[in-house]
Order: sequence, then structure tokens, then C-alpha cells
Amino acid sequence: MKYIPSIAFEEMSGSAKGVTAAKVRGRKYIRNRGYGGGFKTAAQSAVKAVFKQLSQSWKNLTNEQILSWNSLANTQKGKSVLGTSSKISGANLYSRLNFWIVKAGGTALSAPPVLVGVDAPCEADLSLTAEQFTFQLPDPPAVTTDLKLVIMASAPQSNGVTRAYSKAVMIGSPRTVVDTVIDLKADYEAVHGAVTAAAPKVFLKYFFINTKTGEKSGEVLGEISL
Repeated sequence: MKYIPSIAFEEMSGSAKGVTAAKVRGRKYIRNRGYGGGFKTAAQSAVKAVFKQLSQSWKNLTNEQILSWNSLANTQKGKSVLGTSSKISGANLYSRLNFWIVKAGGTALSAPPVLVGVDAPCEADLSLTAEQFTFQLPDPPAVTTDLKLVIMASAPQSNGVTRAYSKAVMIGSPRTVVDTVIDLKADYEAVHGAVTAAAPKVFLKYFFINTKTGEKSGEVLGEISL
């Protein structure tokens, strides 16, 4: 199955206009939106820096380029926090696609790309011990040209936590797609520190991105314990 860029969200979650949609133990609910303090993690700051850069570069586009992005956006759909389909703007699409191009080391596109779709990864083999944290795709795509693998992981969680995928942030840079074992330990601990017996559980999300178009595949979820 093909997935268009990170336009469609597979879970109804997020905040907008004073409300937050969330899902706990399989049940979806709406509550008043909470506003935390000003503290930001290094990962959050890095993401915000890229989007700030793209917001500025959008303003430098020509009128013709902006109209082209708006035209492409009209063919795409997002999903609101209430789970309903909604249109996205050209500026939003520009930022979503170019975010992954920039994170992969590329230069933001001024003109919209031809979207080709990206297949989701297969289920990965995960291993976590005190000495190692490894990840392996046993059946990667036959053709990996322009593809990179993004791995996101939560901080260590206690055994009582059953779902913390929303806390996952990118560890390391977008990676070359291979079928060999990838050692995640150093990248993980650089972001979250070591996994311990008191907090032995890690939640992961991983997906492919197309480094030329910025498209993102569907996310695959994983969970591993010490």
C-alpha cells in the first residue's frame, strides 16, 4: 500500500483551538487543552528550528511558486484533532515535505515535487539488554534509492506505562536503509540516557522518508523492554 506524505494521521490526537484529542487504553476522548511551561527538550528545539527556517524561506518564494504549492495542497488531505478530514494549505505542505528533506541533509524545494508515495517498513527485529540496543529490518525494500530510515524512541518508561509512542523523538540522523543490524545504543543514550531496571521499557516509531520529495511512509510501532 502506498502512503502519501505525512499528511494523514493514523491516530486521532493533538491539540487545536483549546481542545486536545487523545487515546488512552483504546478509548478516544476530548478534553480541554493544557498548556505546559516554557521548557523544551533539545529534540523539540531542533524541530522548531527547522520549521522556523522553512517559515522564513516560504516568504521568499515567488508568487508562481506559492500558487503551485497551493495547487498541490488542494489534492492532499490532513486529519484534524477531531478525526475529520480537512484541507491543508500550501505553506503547510511546503513545511511538511521540506522538513524531512532538510533533516536528511538536503536543500528545501522551492517548487513542489511530483509525489510518488512511500511504502512503510516491515516489522523490525528489536533487542535491548544492558549492553546493547539493536534494530534490524529483515526485509527492506529491494530498491532503496532516495530512501532513508527514521527511528524515533521514547525515554525509558516504567512497566506500568502501556503506551508512550507520542513521547518518541528522533534518535540519530535519517539512516541508510540496510538489512544488517543497526546499533542504537549510543544514539539512544545521547538523547535519553541509559535504560534501567526501574524504567525498562522503550516505545519506538519508525518509517521511511523520500529524501527527494520529502514524503513520509506510514509509521510502524514497536515496543521493547530490558
